[in-house]
Amino acid sequence: MPSLSELRVKLFADGADLRVMQTMAANPLIKGFTTNPTLMRKAGVTDYETFARAALAIVPDRPISFEVLSDDFEEMAAQAAAIASWGAHVFVKIPVTNTKGEFAGPLIAALTAAGVQVNVTGVLTLEQVERVAVCLLPGVASFVSVFAGRIADTGRDPMPTVRESVRLVSALPAAEIIWASPRELLNVFQADEVGCHVITATSDVLGKLPLVGRDLQECSLDTVRMFRQDALAAAYDIPLTPARGVQIG
Repeated sequence: MPSLSELRVKLFADGADLRVMQTMAANPLIKGFTTNPTLMRKAGVTDYETFARAALAIVPDRPISFEVLSDDFEEMAAQAAAIASWGAHVFVKIPVTNTKGEFAGPLIAALTAAGVQVNVTGVLTLEQVERVAVCLLPGVASFVSVFAGRIADTGRDPMPTVRESVRLVSALPAAEIIWASPRELLNVFQADEVGCHVITATSDVLGKLPLVGRDLQECSLDTVRMFRQDALAAAYDIPLTPARGVQIG
């Protein structure tokens, strides 16, 4: 198990709570940020651009991704141009398909050709990665977000998919694969093992970074203490029957 200092995979913070983003931005381990409409709604965001500009003030120097909102490719293109204008380090999240299942390849190709940095999101299959890679340009920075956590939710091991995804974009020096939607901190080390470029995680996952390498015996003792403290705090009681007591020793 490598230490955090030995990790090759870059850690991105995923979320839309500005206070949490401020905390994450102060952590030198965090190399970038991602957001999405679901996380924004959960965080109570009501004005997209106001939120985005506040986030950019917090993160002025690292990659940060904001997603288009439309389901129409022409409107997505206009939204992408507006989002890209917010900063040179901004990446525009484009869903790999619209809600009708129509591939966003022509839009991705057009945006990339115009120099827009994209983050293609919602990717779960190698076929999708292969089709997206054809639309990207070697000299334009881009991300392909493979939702490894959602792959794992179906009972499939995401590591082979991510490993092959990295190979599929290997001819594109400015393209990077993101391990998206991780479920646990172990995924950071799995992403590193398969050579993934980036893993983006919420604060719930990244908050466990101080536990890396911790002694398991200490973790066991802490667990036992937690159960005991919670039982005392709840004032639980188990009526005893002396005749059924177990003799120890």
